Amino acid sequence: MKTSRLAAILAAGLMLILSGCATSAGRIPTDSSSSKPGTAVTVGGEARQLLGTPLQVGEQLPATVLTDAFTMKKVDISKFRGKVLLISLVPSVDTKVCEAQTHYLGEQGERLPDTIQRITISRDTPFAQKRFAEQAKLKGITFLSDYRDGSFGRSTGLLLEESMLLTRALIIVDRNGIVRFIQVVPELAHLPDLEAAFSKAESLVHEK
Repeated sequence: MKTSRLAAILAAGLMLILSGCATSAGRIPTDSSSSKPGTAVTVGGEARQLLGTPLQVGEQLPATVLTDAFTMKKVDISKFRGKVLLISLVPSVDTKVCEAQTHYLGEQGERLPDTIQRITISRDTPFAQKRFAEQAKLKGITFLSDYRDGSFGRSTGLLLEESMLLTRALIIVDRNGIVRFIQVVPELAHLPDLEAAFSKAESLVHEK
């Protein structure tokens, strides 16, 4: 393994530990505020730059090819139509805060109507996402991987510069593919406000 690649892997692992994604005890704080895509978030109070083209409410969700964890098929997320999309971004499903976020989306999100499609996106490999979903016994969530080149993160301004992982965020897209809600969690060790996202998604179900 080349030295530069090893250094990148070690840096990504350190980012997860410092971010609180790998914490194991205590109640995880929830943030209701939001940073803006393409700006910065914090890790333990230290700023981390977000790369890419900043996504804004009112824009069309960018065309991005991701990989479905269960079918291994390429999926253009901008082609989803007819359902409200509740998209949850996590740095890695194999870490504690990210695990809690995904469990909440899966378990508490079961009360949402079927017209809301719940999606988790990370830069984990599809194999890691599938293993996580099967072990966690989570149903009703579509797992999409941005592992190839981070194109989703780059097209939304939600890619962490140092680790090249996705930052923690929620995006809601209406039935016509228009972004209607974005929360970029200001501190990576905190959870997003999923209840606020649930309410927003439900409010869009009956819009024409």
